[in-house]
Amino acid sequence: MSNPFRNRRNAAFAAVLLAGTALGGVATGWAPAFAEGSPVGGQIQPAAAVVAPAMQGLPGFADLVAKVRPAVVTITAIEKPQQQAEAGSPFPPGSPQDRMFRRYFGAPEGGPRGGVAEALGSGFLVDAEGHVVTNNHVVKDAASVKVTLDDGRELPARIVGRDERTDLALLKIDAGGNLPFLKLGDSDKARPGDWVVAVGNPFGLGGTVTAGVVSARGRDIGAGPYDDFLQVDAPINRGNSGGPLFAQDGTVIGVNTAIFSPSGGSVGIGFAIPSNIVQTVVAQLEKNGHVERGFLGASTQPVTATMAKALQLPEAQGALVAQVEPDSPASRAGLKAGDVITAVDGTAIHSPRELARVIADHHPGAEATLTARRDGEDQKLPVKLASLPAQDGAQAQAGHGEDDGQPRFGIGLASIREAEQQGLDLPRGTKGAVVSAVEPDGPAAQAGLQAGDVITSVAGKPVASPEDAAKAIREAARSHGGAVALRVLRDGHGAFVAMQAPQAGKSHQG
Repeated sequence: MSNPFRNRRNAAFAAVLLAGTALGGVATGWAPAFAEGSPVGGQIQPAAAVVAPAMQGLPGFADLVAKVRPAVVTITAIEKPQQQAEAGSPFPPGSPQDRMFRRYFGAPEGGPRGGVAEALGSGFLVDAEGHVVTNNHVVKDAASVKVTLDDGRELPARIVGRDERTDLALLKIDAGGNLPFLKLGDSDKARPGDWVVAVGNPFGLGGTVTAGVVSARGRDIGAGPYDDFLQVDAPINRGNSGGPLFAQDGTVIGVNTAIFSPSGGSVGIGFAIPSNIVQTVVAQLEKNGHVERGFLGASTQPVTATMAKALQLPEAQGALVAQVEPDSPASRAGLKAGDVITAVDGTAIHSPRELARVIADHHPGAEATLTARRDGEDQKLPVKLASLPAQDGAQAQAGHGEDDGQPRFGIGLASIREAEQQGLDLPRGTKGAVVSAVEPDGPAAQAGLQAGDVITSVAGKPVASPEDAAKAIREAARSHGGAVALRVLRDGHGAFVAMQAPQAGKSHQG
């Protein structure tokens, strides 16, 4: 399934200004009814009313904006000349209609070939010497970059460093020092419902101010292994990318990066890189021009409820090791497929994504201690991390996922030899049972098993034949309440699949 967030090149930020309503509780006094002529012995007082605090109007951001806007800049990236043919304009070259057509239909100004395209974005100064933070996707294809300050000065900028994995870039301008700059705040303190302010350059309208609230934290939008976005509803559009997101104290708590928009316009769902990530990345970019990350060498996948049951884990959390790379830090530390990593240096790990971020935060060569659950017991595994390869996506990638379906039977099994005779290409020395058929909508299909998968182990025990696999599945189902953990090979990559036996009263062929 395609992911609407993959194309970050054209992403911008979006939000909606919220209005508040004053609320208050009203108590009404009452008097009891008495028989005619009866004296009233005393006045009955109503119970004290519980009154909700009323909002005294919306917050104002004028003082905050006046303080921070001088440090917000406009980024103009002059892209490399276009070599391919572009959509031609039906209007006279250089006319207002021609420029309008090219703006909205994607053709750069200057003609169909060899034209120069400009990409507009936002950024902000982080020191008085002229270092500017922006998004990587704003400048990655630039032949040259220009920064426009709030006072109108235009200055050339050089790219100090870029980090594609977090979509951050650091630029440097020379303006003689004493420039206004912004302070990075603590994004961990941001709470859903907190007011935030964005300042940027949407559609070339520099210094545009929008406001909203933090909608959520820790969003994974499928952009990369280190996704940990703040979701906000402050209005952001094209050109806001790379601009700052402010807390009410004027500190930067995020870099506006992407929006979710089915139509291309703002629908109130925007995403910002948290400032705590920005601070770490920018420090390395300034020092080294690139970011160095720790590397473990293990492929992991989430622990579902069914998988937790199959592996007899107390909770459905951690990072299940699907495959360990040969001659990697993970293999040298003794990590094995089937281990569930639950902590690094005593810090709890709840998911593969969290493991990826924690490992990446370590410097290459750093030592760490993994806590791995194996056969019902915790193992302490010291590991010396390597450097993340430049072209690898991440040290801990999700393996083949599995549904929370009810997989157990509904599959046909064949031997390795039979599968190879049918043309299945398998690595030399592969042992196990090949899935030859999967019943549509059956338990195995619901688990994600596919024809051609090779089952190499059942419940942590290796299998060498279809007969071994079938027997082991039946035994594991009886022992673990119907839950069975299979390790499979698919396209040369190992992964675990958890299958759940059908409940009583439900029947499946197989």
